[in-house]
Amino acid sequence: MTSAPGTRHIRTLTVPLDADSFPGGLPSFLVRDDVLCWTRREAGLVGFGEVDRFTATGPERFLEADIWWRHLVLEADVTDAVECPGTGPAAFGSFAFSKVSAHESRLIIPEIVVGLRDGTAWLTQITADDVELTEAGARAALNRWLDTAPEQEPQGDREAKLSTGALSETDWMAAVAAGVAEIRTGALEKLVLARDIVATLPDGVHAAAILRELAVRYRECWTYGVDGLVGSTPEMLIQVEGRTAQARVLAGTLDRRDADGIEGSPLDFAERVLAGSEKQRHEHDIAIASLTTRLAPFSEAMNAHSEPFILELPNVWHLASDVKAELTEVEGHVPTCLALINALHPTAAVCGTPTTVAGALIRKLEHLDRGPYAGPVGWLDAAGNGEWGIALRGAVVEGPDTVRLYAGCGVVEGSVPEMELAETWAKFRPMLESLGIES
Repeated sequence: MTSAPGTRHIRTLTVPLDADSFPGGLPSFLVRDDVLCWTRREAGLVGFGEVDRFTATGPERFLEADIWWRHLVLEADVTDAVECPGTGPAAFGSFAFSKVSAHESRLIIPEIVVGLRDGTAWLTQITADDVELTEAGARAALNRWLDTAPEQEPQGDREAKLSTGALSETDWMAAVAAGVAEIRTGALEKLVLARDIVATLPDGVHAAAILRELAVRYRECWTYGVDGLVGSTPEMLIQVEGRTAQARVLAGTLDRRDADGIEGSPLDFAERVLAGSEKQRHEHDIAIASLTTRLAPFSEAMNAHSEPFILELPNVWHLASDVKAELTEVEGHVPTCLALINALHPTAAVCGTPTTVAGALIRKLEHLDRGPYAGPVGWLDAAGNGEWGIALRGAVVEGPDTVRLYAGCGVVEGSVPEMELAETWAKFRPMLESLGIES
């Protein structure tokens, strides 16, 4: 099912900005709860307003969005004085994890985009109206969005109520045990099970404050905000620049608090426990194979780390591998971001393997519609460039004072339910901290 009401002829103007004029980088623009956001190490894109949107549900959601976007940008009038990935027409997107989810996947075209990349900054105005686009007009439009932002209250520790979501902790651990039992029958190798909790904050949930906290604390992650979905993911599903595609695959997690009181270097401890664990390495190998096998038909060359590295984050360590591929032409053209996502999602890192078996078991055991959690989130431009992470370490703002948090774990034959539950709490920590909730 698709919906693209009022798809119109758009025009865009991109002009340079002085990067020195906002020394805090893009997080300094995260002042509105309705902001669209994709930022890492202070660079990326932020968007304000909405010119048009596309929504879809079902198994064809990626390809339908791709067709809509390509038709729209093909007809667009583009004036671009900067010409780098992210300039010109750009859209932010968030897609449901499951093809059977009732949650609407979406692409949103903002009115204003501010970008920062490798020291180059720019401002894009997008319109479907007949007004003349000028640099002065674009700057004035940006200032209107910033000037009407509400006052930002500093967040300290806050009174909050946490409640269980679809399953209690006991029931979720029983689901993990059931998953391990299925794996031991040989029906599947790996299963990823998620759980949710709901935070209620009497003084209100403010997406902009959440995003600013995440962007500062988790600089090595990609902080995202799209239509109430907020988070900071360490996992890149696919990044496309020209004909080069890259991905960052994670599988294998260790809570940094587990190193408390351990003698010697914490990083040495992480190396020993993660890289030295047959269970963790097996889970990681499955995730890498899942991605590279599906990316191979679109690639003329591909390389991946022969050994995973330890990704150090404030809350956890991960086993991580980076994959790089040179894209080949398929049916006469280089595949777009969304065409690649259609082939790659869901990976073993967020679903399991084999995909069909794992997906059916997820639906049976989780008692949860993941919505956009663990689905692709990111941006794309008219040239086919884009960055799409997996919406992990995130939450959905469900009301003025409620937010639903999600976390998941890879389950393999050696998984212990109590340890997997503890891992979900380590993964909830970034969002809880950003909400001002002690964890």
